[in-house]
Amino acid sequence: MNAGDPTPSSTGGSTPPVPQKPVMQKGRPVVRRPDIDSLFSVNPDGSRNVVHPADCSGRFQRRKHVFYLVLIAFYQVLPWLKIGGHPAFLIDIETRHFYVFGQTFNAQDFWYSFFFITALGFTLFVVAALFGRMWCGYACPQTVFLEGVFRRIERWIEGPAAARAKLDKAPLRVKFWRRGAKMVVFLLIAGAITHSFLGYFVPVEVLVEAMTHSPALHPNAFTFILISTAVLFVNFTWFREQLCIVVCPYGRLQGALYDPDTILVGYDKQRGEPRGPAHQQGAGACVDCYRCVAVCPTGIDIRNGTQLECVGCANCIDACDEVMAKLGRPAGLVRYDSQRGFETGKRRFLRGRVFLYLVLLLAGMTAFTLALTRRRPFEALLVRATGSAFSIEGDRVHNTFNLQLINKRPGPRKFHIVPVGGAGIEATVAVTEAELQSLEDRKIAVHVFVPQDRFKAGLRVELEVRCDDPDGELVRLATAPVLGPSRR
Repeated sequence: MNAGDPTPSSTGGSTPPVPQKPVMQKGRPVVRRPDIDSLFSVNPDGSRNVVHPADCSGRFQRRKHVFYLVLIAFYQVLPWLKIGGHPAFLIDIETRHFYVFGQTFNAQDFWYSFFFITALGFTLFVVAALFGRMWCGYACPQTVFLEGVFRRIERWIEGPAAARAKLDKAPLRVKFWRRGAKMVVFLLIAGAITHSFLGYFVPVEVLVEAMTHSPALHPNAFTFILISTAVLFVNFTWFREQLCIVVCPYGRLQGALYDPDTILVGYDKQRGEPRGPAHQQGAGACVDCYRCVAVCPTGIDIRNGTQLECVGCANCIDACDEVMAKLGRPAGLVRYDSQRGFETGKRRFLRGRVFLYLVLLLAGMTAFTLALTRRRPFEALLVRATGSAFSIEGDRVHNTFNLQLINKRPGPRKFHIVPVGGAGIEATVAVTEAELQSLEDRKIAVHVFVPQDRFKAGLRVELEVRCDDPDGELVRLATAPVLGPSRR
């Protein structure tokens, strides 16, 4: 029996074979088994070794499927939700307006994203240090859509792992209809995901208009949809686990974050070795049924130890527990545990690096909270108009400004503009009252006159801007220097 053939189990059944490309050694084909030194999804000659994970069931699978459904609904529905008349989440690049769960921001507030990105990074650091690739196996969009949508449809159309592997080797005339149907469904789903994703960057009203009208009216959106749909289609149809192994930088970063106390999916060698049939005298708990390998979405053998390709999905845990239950043996031969836990049976949850990550995370969250509490509800900036810095009109010096008002509140607000007198400065405002919608900005012309005999360096014009607000009247002072001829 070759290494890749179905291995009879002590439970009376057999596990599906893992599809592999035979390697010729001494003129005879030898099927390669997963090892810790090479990528199983790539054959020695550089060609793709397609991995078809077998089906499995168990406690972790049930939890993941519920979690996947919640996340998929969240990903797809969020762009279409509204809070207070505005999108629940929108990064409108064209207008530079941002909406985040009822809060409104403009381009001047973009620096807040630094806190969000760093908080997300430190959160992933903490999760990785404590639980390894928990994010990858349970919450990453790649895993959620691949395992929760595309693989399920593939199983429904093409059958279980053994049938899919057999279909790979079938002639085109045999697999044309099944593969063709799968490709069409995958393409439609990739398009649906892309349209919802575009809704994070384009208002849904504009998105619906682009979907129902000629592509020539919205060429940028149409080009984005075409390219993104093609990328998702290729990814979920062919590239799959290679994105996690080869492309994603977070997977490679894990190695620097792991320590002996990080909780990972692992194999209990002390209990499982030496491997052998259930009836063999002196054999360990592992019957070498190959079931843990058959269900792995990245094609690794978890019994070889911690590996880069492992995304912590727990498929092998459920598969092994199922076999142990049929044999009447305790579960947990493959389980979530730390290296220290496997070796000594003891765990240490809190340690120095975790405290460091948490302190940095809390510091960032504190700074972000303080920045939000001091965020101005509106902007009132007095900016010098283009053209000459000043002009002389009779016996007066004339300066021209633009008062730029920006309403950062979610709803409309009314503004009152009152010039502040002093030092002989006369300010004339084109509009003394203005109502601005949420995130609307408006420029109001301001003309400032100063008698030449009263002008001196250092003079400043001041405008008091009052904003009507349900929480109370808000006041800001807009000021700018007045320029004029120098005295000799």
